Amino acid sequence: MNKDQVEGVGEQVKGKINEGVGKVTGDKAQEAKGDLQQAAGKVQKGVGDAREDLKDSVKKNP
Repeated sequence: MNKDQVEGVGEQVKGKINEGVGKVTGDKAQEAKGDLQQAAGKVQKGVGDAREDLKDSVKKNP
C-alpha cells in the first residue's frame, strides 16, 4: 500500500462518519460534506491503486 491508498481510505471513512452524523442530526450540509469526502477518498485511492499497479507491472516486466 502507498500513501495515496491509505489517505484515500481514511478520507472515505471520515466522509462516511460525517454523512452519518449529518443524517442523524438532520444537517444536510454535513451530510453533503461527507459525500464529497467519500468521493475524494475514492479518487485518491484510485490514484494510489494505479500507482501500485504500475509499480507491480514494472517489476514483472523490467
